[in-house]
Amino acid sequence: MLKRIFKTVDRTIAAIEDWSLFLTVSAALLAAMANVILRKTTHINLYWSDELVRKVIFFTTFIGCSAAVRHRSLIRIDALPQMFPVLKRPLTLFSHLVVLLFASTMIWLGLQLTRAVYADEYARSATLQIPEWYFYAVLPLMGGMMFLRTLIVMVEDWRGLSNRTSD
Repeated sequence: MLKRIFKTVDRTIAAIEDWSLFLTVSAALLAAMANVILRKTTHINLYWSDELVRKVIFFTTFIGCSAAVRHRSLIRIDALPQMFPVLKRPLTLFSHLVVLLFASTMIWLGLQLTRAVYADEYARSATLQIPEWYFYAVLPLMGGMMFLRTLIVMVEDWRGLSNRTSD
């Protein structure tokens, strides 16, 4: 039962990550290409494309954190476990606990920041005039996805499934 729930949560988060990253990067790429082509061939400049690309970089960085947990690609120092294999499990557990703490902090502070920016009626992006709180809402979303992903990875490690081949 728990395995089925984790698998469903994992697939749902993977779909959110994959499609949101695909759509936002595609939009930024098309806008940037259109801006370069129009700027070089005419005197038209899409003044909003640079802001769009910056917002997409912001978005992909944070959503990519959750994807990094899925692919077990977080930065970690692995010299000690290589020299002393007995330390591998405790250090892995410590690493997971630190990621859970970071994800919890992102949820807490991200929610506070999102609420604060939501309350400011003038907080809008410079050229597109999109409310800024949309962008800050990515922080608690990323924290929640990282937290769930880390729990799934911890259970996989506990059960000895760390060499999974899905994705």
